[in-house]
Amino acid sequence: MSSNETDLRDEKPQFVLPLVVRIERDAPPSRTDALETAARAVLEILTDDRSLGEGEWAQAMTDWQDARIRKVVRRARGAEWRRAGALPGITVDGLEAEVRVFPPVPLDGWPKELAKLQVSGTDLDDPAAPGPVPDGAVVLWINPELDMSAGKAMAQAGHGAQLLWWAMGDADRKAWHEAGFPLAVRTAPAEEWPALTASGLPLVRDAGFTEIAPGPTVVAEGSDRFAPGLRLPRP
Repeated sequence: MSSNETDLRDEKPQFVLPLVVRIERDAPPSRTDALETAARAVLEILTDDRSLGEGEWAQAMTDWQDARIRKVVRRARGAEWRRAGALPGITVDGLEAEVRVFPPVPLDGWPKELAKLQVSGTDLDDPAAPGPVPDGAVVLWINPELDMSAGKAMAQAGHGAQLLWWAMGDADRKAWHEAGFPLAVRTAPAEEWPALTASGLPLVRDAGFTEIAPGPTVVAEGSDRFAPGLRLPRP
């Protein structure tokens, strides 16, 4: 995207896509599962009938995508989670994680039930190292040089999934959607990160507003089953 296109996006009214992750004190989800669930939640709202055509969320989705693509992850538990669940949106379940995504709202116009939720405190861990990438799953590669909270990383994974969706052809989109968006989030091997960022694959560049300096955060790569043309050549 050129600097002129970026400037035009910044001049438009700004919207944000809210995501809320359920984090109960006694049963927090694992970090990788939360990241993967957030990425699938973004894809679910992008493809929901309410977001398309004359759907009730379509104008908000268009306004959001015409400006700078912003996502913010907040956390909830107990009654907070139940109140958030009463608002229009989509809840996506992972192995342990629950993430609810809502139609975009103005940057300074969050519903009160969401505005009071905390952004901080989304520090999650993986009890064990994530396993191998499942067969056929696309991969969202996280910059190995960054230290991000789980909430920040969830937003970045969502960005990566969205860019990959945009880069896919219609047949790959249809197949991926029908399969339930199989994907994996993994930290990129340090030795592969330079090649990934230079590959021309969908690349997320963070603006540096929170937590980290501006720069690349995620590279999205297809699989042998979905978008095989969007893969890094390997020996």
